[in-house]
Amino acid sequence: MFLAVTEPDLVVRHVSANVADLLGVGVDDVLGSSLDDVLGREATDPLRAHLQTWGDLRARNPLVVTAGTVDGPLEVDAVLHRVAVGQGTLLVVELEASRGPRPFSFPNTYQAVRGAVERLNRALTLPELYDVAANEVRALTGFDRVMVYRFDEQYNGEVVGEAKRDDLNSFFGLHYPASDIPPQARALYEKSWIRLIADVAYQPAPLVPGLDESTGLPLDLTYSTLRSVSPIHCEYLGNMGVAASMSISLLREGRLWGLVACHHYSGPHCPPYAVRAAAEFLGSTLSLRFVARSQEADLEAELAAAGTLERLLVAARDGDLALADALVGRTGSARPSVLDLVPAQGAVVRVERRVASTGDVPEDVAPLLAWVDAQDQELVVRTSLVAQEPELAAALPGAAGLLAVRLPDGQCVVWLRHEAVRSVDWGGDPHNKAIARLEGDAVRLSPRKSFDRWSELVRDTSEPWTEQQLRSASELRPRLLEVLLLRNRWQLATALAVQRSLLPAEIPAVPGWTIEARYEPSAGGQVGGDWYDALTLPDGRVAVVVGDVAGHGLAAAASMGQLRNTLRGYLLRGDDAATTVAWLDRVVRHTMPTEMATVVVAVLHPATGEVDIAVAGHPRPLLLAPGRRPALVDGVVERPLGVGSGSPRSAPATIEPGGALVLYSDGLVDSRQTGLRAGLARLEELFAGPLGSDVDAVMAACRDDAATDDLTLLVLRRDPV
Repeated sequence: MFLAVTEPDLVVRHVSANVADLLGVGVDDVLGSSLDDVLGREATDPLRAHLQTWGDLRARNPLVVTAGTVDGPLEVDAVLHRVAVGQGTLLVVELEASRGPRPFSFPNTYQAVRGAVERLNRALTLPELYDVAANEVRALTGFDRVMVYRFDEQYNGEVVGEAKRDDLNSFFGLHYPASDIPPQARALYEKSWIRLIADVAYQPAPLVPGLDESTGLPLDLTYSTLRSVSPIHCEYLGNMGVAASMSISLLREGRLWGLVACHHYSGPHCPPYAVRAAAEFLGSTLSLRFVARSQEADLEAELAAAGTLERLLVAARDGDLALADALVGRTGSARPSVLDLVPAQGAVVRVERRVASTGDVPEDVAPLLAWVDAQDQELVVRTSLVAQEPELAAALPGAAGLLAVRLPDGQCVVWLRHEAVRSVDWGGDPHNKAIARLEGDAVRLSPRKSFDRWSELVRDTSEPWTEQQLRSASELRPRLLEVLLLRNRWQLATALAVQRSLLPAEIPAVPGWTIEARYEPSAGGQVGGDWYDALTLPDGRVAVVVGDVAGHGLAAAASMGQLRNTLRGYLLRGDDAATTVAWLDRVVRHTMPTEMATVVVAVLHPATGEVDIAVAGHPRPLLLAPGRRPALVDGVVERPLGVGSGSPRSAPATIEPGGALVLYSDGLVDSRQTGLRAGLARLEELFAGPLGSDVDAVMAACRDDAATDDLTLLVLRRDPV
């Protein structure tokens, strides 16, 4: 029976329509009356004392009082709480007749469950926890079946613990779809931790009046123990053959992670409130133990992952290893790989312009890397490529799940998982959740009636990526960025050292001539493949060279060193400019097929000023003559080294006394802020003016803070007569 009364005078403002069943008086006789007149002073005097003593009424329920009923004085459990009504509150008094045995009362609740709590605390694993909880709640409450029911991320449930009558079939291991417990019910379970349906076939009693006279709204029954439940839910339980039901919420950080579900089949069953409170206490203890055990497991996994990540990063910092190779590890080696950090069947790594893989991956990973490049998130997760990314799935046979960490400049780490074929046993067909039911002229959906074991084979899905695995992948990203920055600094310093070591230690002194050369890395700090050279040949000629290997960093510097030394060899054996470029093109084509470079070679006869110039993909030199404007050297520009025609031609020119030949790289004339045409015009103007005699001033005038290319300048100047 339900009563809502004012305070402090305890006048009844709402009453349930079944008041006569317990008290023998009608609704009209109760509404507006004092609780003293309705229950008797023997019940209301201790109730008043209780209200004056305790603030949090819900924490002290129930209060046992003796009320005057149709059967005479009777002990009843008074369950108390307050509800907000407009600007004030009403006291809710819910009365449950205590006609059955009362094994214990509120003060000795803990003593009643002390042994159960000790057994829960001794449980070392989650399955043990579930088993102890199910058995202890059944022993406490007397239900025919008690199940521990755990939700997944989508709120599909699984029975993970069970205690039952011997003659009942087992539900252990069965799954139930999320639709069996709708979101509204789950929200209520998170607020009110225990719900009892003592008789599934009960007839609900309405509140009178249904709307509060001061607000025009119904009362808030969220925390009411006697609140009626959905008739659909009762029908659902009836379809299962359940006559009475009770559920205890299991919470983690305020979120519902499971239920202790109690079913009774032999008829109505109503454990006293104190028994239910003890069962709720067991549920909260199970929740705490679950959280503690889960946190222990999470901590163990986190520590193991942190150790693996640290060992992986130590290998990644090894300057003797390519970063991609360090991340994929090596079979039979003690060195870890990304598969040790996040378990999967295969992994693909693309860093520092290198692709490496480990485990079972497709031969052609280009479609995979292109798809990862097109994603927006830093962490990309897929568990069913067939359903989520069908085009990618077609290009990745054998892969069902994917986890990718995206890094700048198209770099990434990708884990691939195979299909995990598994059989899921459902408590009834989850795809046939409702049946149509005729009610007069209307048809409504009714809960399903079949709860027989129904097996489903799940295909085209990988093992799910756990929260810890996703955290490990997320933590790998910033640590890899640090490693990339560190390795970039190493490579920059090494490349710069290599490049400077390959530049001429001395510029040759040629009587009647002056040779000046300058080199600067790009403003962005990237070392490219620019180089210059100047040397006196055995027959007295003088060769000057400016070249540029595509790319940046150590690889470009190393390629530049190979080209510089090869070119010197051909020049020193006496080849002319065109022949030297032809042989150099052949060397690049056959021994460095992935490289592309440009070069300009000028071979000078110092006595006459005649110079032979060959150009392969490089900007043409600038010829300076007294009294005339600077002009680009006439002649054919051959294609770059590695893709040349094989028979390049040279262009003759003469450097007059007081004139000069200017060789330069494209970084000096072509940048983000200055196009090639404008850059060439600027260079001509600089050498036509007074700054032309100062190579440092020319370099400064051509410097661009946004440039990504090196700047190289070489001036071969003939003394005036």
